[in-house]
Amino acid sequence: MIEIDGSQKSGSGTILRLSVALAAILGENLHIYNIRQRRPQPGLRPQHLEAVLTAAKLCDAEVEGAELNSRELWFKPKMVKGGRVDAEIGTAGSIPMLLMTVMPICAFAKNTVQLHVSKGGTDVSNSPTINYIRCVLLPTLKRIGVNATLTVHRYGYYPKGMGEVTITVEPSKHLKPLVLQDFGKIKTIRGVSVCTFLADRKVAERQARASNEYLREKGYATDIQIINDESNPLQKGSSIVLWAETDTNAILGADAIGELRKPSQTVGREAAERLYMEISAKPTVDVHLADMLVPYVALAEGNSIYITRTISDHLETNIWLAEKILNVKFNINKVGGLYKIEKVG
Repeated sequence: MIEIDGSQKSGSGTILRLSVALAAILGENLHIYNIRQRRPQPGLRPQHLEAVLTAAKLCDAEVEGAELNSRELWFKPKMVKGGRVDAEIGTAGSIPMLLMTVMPICAFAKNTVQLHVSKGGTDVSNSPTINYIRCVLLPTLKRIGVNATLTVHRYGYYPKGMGEVTITVEPSKHLKPLVLQDFGKIKTIRGVSVCTFLADRKVAERQARASNEYLREKGYATDIQIINDESNPLQKGSSIVLWAETDTNAILGADAIGELRKPSQTVGREAAERLYMEISAKPTVDVHLADMLVPYVALAEGNSIYITRTISDHLETNIWLAEKILNVKFNINKVGGLYKIEKVG
């Protein structure tokens, strides 16, 4: 049985998410305790609980301790079969975080997985936006051998949520190593600026304009898609994601979400400043993609290498967990102000 102390490292939900995913893929029983010990509200919140239950559906797992606020969980998986799976968060809890829990499991399913997630947040704080997942993470995972398509049916924001997506993941016979050692030159900077029931205030346009103006001052042109969405009459909101594509096939992204009394121009500039921080440092993955890639390169055959500008708590935690559960080795070396992440063997 895999034994994990959830208070270690970041003490956050990433320990729960990755532990459950790897246990399901390995077919090994998991006992995790002190779940989210270092968070203001420890234990399972609605989005964490639904992530565990969704993972259990994918592999017919027996689960004990799966209830709100639980700090201890036993997860006993069987075969990852695939097929149609439905999940419902019921709050503005993060849909992208749920997807990050189950996508590695889906890649190792016997059959194609079609996962439908409803009543959650697509664009909420402390989480990547759904369009970051769609436009940055998924294209990068395709290079590793994970083929997935994501459809947004309804955007969802804090506090009501009510977002809805479907992701389809094809089974991967094996994952390929990821080698991204050179930043190269930027080919294009693209983006998606979305607002829901705020078209009359031109929120999506103003977000995009602020991003464009900031990056133009830095010498970069942008191509930002405007989406005036009307999918969710119960919850107004907005978000923007930007990403740079280089001639070495690196993709670096950054995003920002709208909030009450937060000007649209501030949202757009925030995303642009974050992207510029990445591209001016010239890594090969952005700071968030760096930690999201860990389970995939850990499970891939052969050596993987990528470059990030900093070592986040989530990156350090994911590497620690992958090494502990999968018995793999990661090397981290500082090279010219950046960090080279190398998974060996």
